[in-house]
Amino acid sequence: MSGREMFSSRWSIVLVGLGMAVGTGNLWRFPRIVAENGGGAFLVCWLVFLFTWSIPLLITEFAIGRKTRRGPIGALAQLNGEASAWLGGFVVVTTVMIMFYYSVVTGWALKYAIAAGTGLLSAVDPELFWLDYSGSFWQPSLFHIVSIGAAGVIVARGITGGIERASRILIPLLFGLLLCAVARAVTLPGASAGLAFLFVPDTDAFMNYQTWLEALTQSAWSTGAGWGLLLSYAVYVRKSENVVSQAMRIGVGNNLASILAAMAILPAAFAVLTPAEARDALASGNVGLTFVWIPRLFSQMPAGDYLLAAFFVALFSAALSSLIAMVELASRALIDRGMARRKAVRLVVLLSVICGLPSAFSLAFFENQDWVWSLGLMISGMVIAGSAIRFGVQKFRVQLVNTHVDGLQVGSWYSWCLLYLVPIQFLAMFGWWIYQSVVVYEADAWWDPFRVFSVGTCVLQWGAALVALRIVNRQLLSGNDAERVTL
Repeated sequence: MSGREMFSSRWSIVLVGLGMAVGTGNLWRFPRIVAENGGGAFLVCWLVFLFTWSIPLLITEFAIGRKTRRGPIGALAQLNGEASAWLGGFVVVTTVMIMFYYSVVTGWALKYAIAAGTGLLSAVDPELFWLDYSGSFWQPSLFHIVSIGAAGVIVARGITGGIERASRILIPLLFGLLLCAVARAVTLPGASAGLAFLFVPDTDAFMNYQTWLEALTQSAWSTGAGWGLLLSYAVYVRKSENVVSQAMRIGVGNNLASILAAMAILPAAFAVLTPAEARDALASGNVGLTFVWIPRLFSQMPAGDYLLAAFFVALFSAALSSLIAMVELASRALIDRGMARRKAVRLVVLLSVICGLPSAFSLAFFENQDWVWSLGLMISGMVIAGSAIRFGVQKFRVQLVNTHVDGLQVGSWYSWCLLYLVPIQFLAMFGWWIYQSVVVYEADAWWDPFRVFSVGTCVLQWGAALVALRIVNRQLLSGNDAERVTL
């Protein structure tokens, strides 16, 4: 451990953790999903799953990373024995595959932040602007390369000089801009209807299973729980750091960012758009809502140009901070094998530039990768929970989580969540999305591995990754990874 960088303070850990957790899903998916699923009723369900899925997994990741001082591959090998390295490898592969197309999304946000800040976006029809941009070969590729390059420069500068310093800028900026947007949106005439829709529960929605499943999915995807990202950051926290307190702050802070985003968009939509336009906006998907309807919405508001720029700068800040965490996770896997940080980051960035280009060129390819590896994250979450279960949840709670008498401690509810609730929630959530593919998305060819949203494409890509990882299991380990954690 001598010579390894550490985060300089608890405040820094919170900021870096929020940078990991708060991403584009908070700003472009959450407002749409909460509006489509009962408003306040969805919030209640979403809060339940924060404490039964997300926070237990965040606690588990934090505890594993703090104890083992390794990324997911080495950490799971140390925790459960060398035969588990391939499972840690799947966690890494899943997040890295997401990184390849997430840098493209970050590039979209950067392009729109520049276009909004210069007034270009307000001067054209948003739909035509999006079609022109997304249909271009060079623009999405250029902004993808710039985005992954920026994340790489930050990660290469190290923990305190790079990741921590960037988080001290990006996260306060993100929350500050969201608060400005909320302040303007809630003071518009008619905004109270949007606030009531957001916070007053539709009791009928509680009886709809889809409300619960969408809330679980949003919590699982949004907090970063099970991605291996917090595990990789926990490598750099002091042994004295309280696992439970930090996981709670990160989980609650992530949800606060989502609520602020919804408070900026939904009241404005109720105040400015007609009911028909509002329905069209909310039904247009993540991309349609963000890059077509939000520019239209803000263009009709007083001082809308400033708010539009603020929104896309906030979106870029959220995207970049999450992309930084993904680059660190991928680099950590190489650093664990003895590679120098700068060399590891250069290799990760080069690979990301190449492997991200297909998603920059083709929205269909982008959607396929988002479908496959977003579902893969659910499996990744179960891998993290399964590692604690295999170790022994009671022993894990006592010896890796509740290691200090001061600060928050977790009781038996944590063990109960890992043993029972997380597996049950995984089966419900994963099964529901597979059902959606078979019945709704690709009903005529759900088995076809070359369809965008099919089960077949998931099985093909996950299967290829798992078989390859199992074959090279021993090669994934460095010399000091195969030793079980000594407690």
